Amino acid sequence: MKDEIYLDNAATTPMSPGVIATITAEMIHDYGNASATYQIGRTARRAIDQARQEIASFIGAKEDEIIFTSGGSESNNTAIFETAKSRQNIGKHIITTAIEHPSVLNPLKELENQGFEVTYLPVDQTGHISLADLKAALRDDTILVSTMAVNNEVGTINPLAEIGKIVHEQSPAYYHVDAVQGLGNIDLDVKSMQIDLLSTSAHKVNGPKFLGFLYENSDLKLPSLVYGGEQEKKRRAGTENVPGIAGFGVAVKELADNSRASEQAEFAHFQQIILQKLDDAGVAYSINGGVGENVSHHVLNLWLHGLETNMMLTNLDLDGFAVSGGSACTAGSLTPSHVLTAMFGADSPRIRESIRISFGRYNTDEEVAAFAEDLVRIAKKHQAPTK
Repeated sequence: MKDEIYLDNAATTPMSPGVIATITAEMIHDYGNASATYQIGRTARRAIDQARQEIASFIGAKEDEIIFTSGGSESNNTAIFETAKSRQNIGKHIITTAIEHPSVLNPLKELENQGFEVTYLPVDQTGHISLADLKAALRDDTILVSTMAVNNEVGTINPLAEIGKIVHEQSPAYYHVDAVQGLGNIDLDVKSMQIDLLSTSAHKVNGPKFLGFLYENSDLKLPSLVYGGEQEKKRRAGTENVPGIAGFGVAVKELADNSRASEQAEFAHFQQIILQKLDDAGVAYSINGGVGENVSHHVLNLWLHGLETNMMLTNLDLDGFAVSGGSACTAGSLTPSHVLTAMFGADSPRIRESIRISFGRYNTDEEVAAFAEDLVRIAKKHQAPTK
């Protein structure tokens, strides 16, 4: 079997060699409990503190505003549930968008069952919300606004600074950002963007799985979601994953050492390789979202006219190419993409005829070209000729 070409980096990314080396060394040498006061515990604590410092600096936060969690889902759940719990005396209205990740939408559905009211802002066919809609939705009893930084299926970038400004000027709400796809793909500064809460996941940036952080503005003082010991300054119980946290710190340092503009330019180049080969072959396709401004180029979502998603994924997999039909969290589900449904309507053929290609730092021109050639071959074999 030939080596697989991995083009599903929005689902997860391979750990970088530097991260693997750091985690391995920490497992061998710094195996102590970071809460212990003896030397091996203090050594583990220093590893955590160093990672926290690296991460805080990268997003413009203070070190004590970074809370390590099990990943993006826990961070999103903590931000949403604990804001609702602590602020329900002010109001029970929350605003989000129709294309958020399930780890945002499902907690909000649960809050609706508990009597909260949620406004789901619609999006246009590029996946962007209207700031006018946001302004109109804000109320005196709005306690939280939650939006993605970058959409995981189509790459849409939200104007975070403008949203943060509107939220804080026109309501008492906290502003929460799901930055799982944003970290590393766009510049983030929580202070200038007026972000109160921000969620991330390490495995999306060539770090380890089952690890993330929640940035919490030090003025907020939200209650914990996980109770137990006094780790993370009593904000998240549980013995810290020292090797993973150290590895996450290295992953973020590698992000800081790289230019996001350069990486985005490389990803845009990969997009053009694919689109050019499809154009040259006369394949009928459309782009879901876009490849121009206000999108992250690490995601390319394509509607291949008349080609069923499952057929394309199966054939590409057999040929050694890993891509997806949408969010990794719904990959095993028959439920249509809620993102494409919100953008184009439930009856659009795009819902069942689209694939998501997503790039990472280890992809090459040769891999992308080989994928494009195979996609053309599949399309020419199965797509009806255009008139």
